Amino acid sequence: MSQPANFRPDEKASEASLQSPSNVSAVREVEADLSVVDFVTPQLTVRAVASGMLIGGVLSLCNIYSGLKIGWGFNMSITAALLAFGFWKGAERMAKSSPFGLLENNINQTTASSAAAISSAGLVAPIPALTMLTGQTFSWPVLMLWTFSVCLVGITVAIGLRRQMIVVDKLPFASGIAAAETLKEMYSKGREAMVRVRMLIGGGIIAAGLKVAETVFRIPKFAIPGAVPAAAGGALAQKGIAGATLHNLTFALEPSLLMIGVGGLIGIRAGVSILLGAVLSWGVLGPWALDRGYVQPGDPSASWYGPLLGWLLWPGVAMMVSASLTSFAFSLPSIIGGMRRRGGQQGADKDEGDVPRTWFWRALLGALVLSVALQALFFDIAWHIGFAGVLLTFVLAVVAGRVSGETAITPVGAMGKVTQLLFGVIAPGQPAANLMAANVTGGAASQCADLLHDLKTGYLLRSVPRYQAIAQSCGALAGAVIGSAGYLVLVPDPKNQLLTDDWPAPAVAAWKAVAEIFMRGLEAMPEGAMTAMAWAGLVGIVLAVVEKLVPAKVRKWVPSPASLGLAFVVPAYNAVSMFIGATFALILTKTAPSFSARFLTVIAAGLIAGESITGVAIAVQKILAGG
Repeated sequence: MSQPANFRPDEKASEASLQSPSNVSAVREVEADLSVVDFVTPQLTVRAVASGMLIGGVLSLCNIYSGLKIGWGFNMSITAALLAFGFWKGAERMAKSSPFGLLENNINQTTASSAAAISSAGLVAPIPALTMLTGQTFSWPVLMLWTFSVCLVGITVAIGLRRQMIVVDKLPFASGIAAAETLKEMYSKGREAMVRVRMLIGGGIIAAGLKVAETVFRIPKFAIPGAVPAAAGGALAQKGIAGATLHNLTFALEPSLLMIGVGGLIGIRAGVSILLGAVLSWGVLGPWALDRGYVQPGDPSASWYGPLLGWLLWPGVAMMVSASLTSFAFSLPSIIGGMRRRGGQQGADKDEGDVPRTWFWRALLGALVLSVALQALFFDIAWHIGFAGVLLTFVLAVVAGRVSGETAITPVGAMGKVTQLLFGVIAPGQPAANLMAANVTGGAASQCADLLHDLKTGYLLRSVPRYQAIAQSCGALAGAVIGSAGYLVLVPDPKNQLLTDDWPAPAVAAWKAVAEIFMRGLEAMPEGAMTAMAWAGLVGIVLAVVEKLVPAKVRKWVPSPASLGLAFVVPAYNAVSMFIGATFALILTKTAPSFSARFLTVIAAGLIAGESITGVAIAVQKILAGG
């Protein structure tokens, strides 16, 4: 279960790497005429869309929860397909309902993946960052309408790109291939699919039980013993402090399976990289900054996460952004080449099930007008700035779609940062313009790539593309409704809740840091952070270049710059847990390859979903109890 070479936080992980069946690497698209779609088999049924909206809405809470913990979201297509398969198979046996067909399940997973991806529409990065910078809060209707409008931009762009990228250019869209092959496998081996469903649910129950026990019995983190002594003559020594304990530096073992599950998905390279980053940041740079007086120590008996984060996030963000943009730069030649190519119009006279052109242009215009209007209404962004931002979004969504199609990575973070940098120049000192214009870009890029992967799945299964476009829109609506409510329940007070031990929110830290620079200038950075940023940015560039140039067999030994940078902004105990999960996954893969190929991904996904959903339920319970 190796991690993609340029996997990074604030981006959607490739399902080809995280949730692929064991034979996906051997999949090759057949040369048959896949443009002949199936108009006969039931697809866009009420139960298919309703299943996807309900499952995706619940799974959106998982991505919001994990996004606020570690800055990552996960593609939930296969998880949704397994859950729907299990539910309707049970209904078929108990209530004698008609079989839930393969193409119905494809509509279900299309709807659910769109709903689950609502976290990338701003809920785990620019929206809370704006609240922390300006104090502006959002009601549920406002969040719901805003996130849905962001998704619509990406969906309309994807509809226009389908023929060129999937039919003509035949880009891989590995996640789409993985979903198609999994669906075929499920319906050819129904018993195996039910076993995987049970493993998924079992992992969720175990993680949920531990989360409940942790909450009820107040199980603390187990502090790792040890200390880093203060330097002679340093600021700590002058205060009479002998040094920082590992507990102060956030090194501990936490009673949680969420990060274990994440580690099982991201692979050993990322797991080792994030542990190395934790040692470097919290174990070396943190004590050094304390000794230099750049950071003031906190309560000797408590974690110093908050004070240290205020300094460490700057080099961490610099490393993540520089590595992200460098990796993106390597994709430019293929992007430009693809834009120059002009595919033939073979089959244009046949009904391939595409969205009619008149519908497409009306949807595109409607998405543009709605986005510009909401930017002006909700964030007081001048219409010409909002208009320019949406036009840029259209261009960068095209770029993101092609990058995702070729590399299986959706560069949400990179797209957002490009827009932040641009609007930092166009509208200096305006955090709303800086963050929310970039929000449209990043969220639209995510939804665009998500639908293109789903359309690839449908293309391989001969599904009707316009049915999937409708399903994607329904999913975005469900995600906006449920996900926005979940966000408000989890973090009603972002300014005081986020960037803390409980909610590290690394993506929020990154977006907020970039916006602060353009809002207040370089003086926004603490003493010594500028030098640290320069060195960290250089390391990010070098590592990103190296991992692109070295052979694949060497690349696995190159530290991931994104994982290194992430370690600077999450507590060290998160890194320790992810490393443990990645190590378990490696051992399982080596000792039981067949079991691992069948169940590793679904068990890890179950752990993540179980704790996330339980965490949301506990937050709701506290609200109802008045606490």
